Amino acid sequence: MSAPPEPRSFTAPDGLLRLRERVDQRLAEVLDSEHERWSAFDPLLAEPIDRLRAFSVNGGKRLRPAFCLLGHVAVGGDPEDPFVLDAGTALELLHVFALVHDDVMDGSTLRRGAPTIHQHFGDLHAASEWVGESRRFGEGVAVLVGDLALVLADGLLTGADPTAWEVYNELRVELVMGQVLDVASAALPTSDPVTSQKISLFKSAKYTVERPLHLGAAIAGRLDECAEAFTGYGLPVGEAFQLRDDVLGAFGDEATLGKPVGDDFRENKPTRLVLHAVSVAREQQLAPALEVLSHLGDPGLTPANVVAIQEVLEATGARSAVEDRIERLLADAVDALDTVDLDEGARRQLVDLAVYCAHRDR
Repeated sequence: MSAPPEPRSFTAPDGLLRLRERVDQRLAEVLDSEHERWSAFDPLLAEPIDRLRAFSVNGGKRLRPAFCLLGHVAVGGDPEDPFVLDAGTALELLHVFALVHDDVMDGSTLRRGAPTIHQHFGDLHAASEWVGESRRFGEGVAVLVGDLALVLADGLLTGADPTAWEVYNELRVELVMGQVLDVASAALPTSDPVTSQKISLFKSAKYTVERPLHLGAAIAGRLDECAEAFTGYGLPVGEAFQLRDDVLGAFGDEATLGKPVGDDFRENKPTRLVLHAVSVAREQQLAPALEVLSHLGDPGLTPANVVAIQEVLEATGARSAVEDRIERLLADAVDALDTVDLDEGARRQLVDLAVYCAHRDR
């Protein structure tokens, strides 16, 4: 079994940083063109596109474009192929679509250290003393901004061959189905570990890693040769990414994350951390822990409540169990890359990216 390298840093690999610049430039080109077109048609259309541009270009890890490009290069594709860049940019716009809608559904007020789209437009409505309810206006405009991101993403993949389009289409369907499960599970009185795993599979593992890798390989015309190995790598990396997200959502630094810590508690997200803690508390009949955990799902959780839940997650071994799981997933992912003949430089970058996903701090 190949061992993953020790995490050297929590910062993004150099290759990811360089790709981020390329994707940011392409995003700016696409959105500047739309801004010029639609603001000339009506000035009211300028602000929504401005917000979409600011949200898209000024933040994000660009992981999905990176996995798409590396999936392409690893099987012999041209790293300078402009269509691969467009495909990666499409994945980033698709991610923006999901985040904007997700913030509306969760009622989040901050994203990437700035007001969420619906919060921005709700505040604008209130400050301008426009007619109607500010909250509904903000949410309505945000839904439309997300829809625009989705339409622009699809447009960038115009001309994709049937195999590549099939991968992209499946990615979109899986993303939506995962989100439906996420919303429904948060509303249920009890959490189901099986459902939680399905949410992680579709909202993170497939959507973030496996399908972007498949898309890049499909554009190179080599998907059949590497699909199994990329799945063997992508699903554990995607799960590790989600588990790290759960840990950061529970214990991260708000200034670094750019969003409040503890929102998953307020939304009653059935994370592996929470499920483990609830299971242990029930099995061992830990009444004080169960009392603390009974507040999960309360949108009015105070900072003190959040700290109390954090302490229960530590005391029940939930955090330790999740960290152990992340390390096992990382090792499985690295092993999967050894089952197929890949470009060595791309393989090394895939290992670095897996380590980053598992050990990032934001």
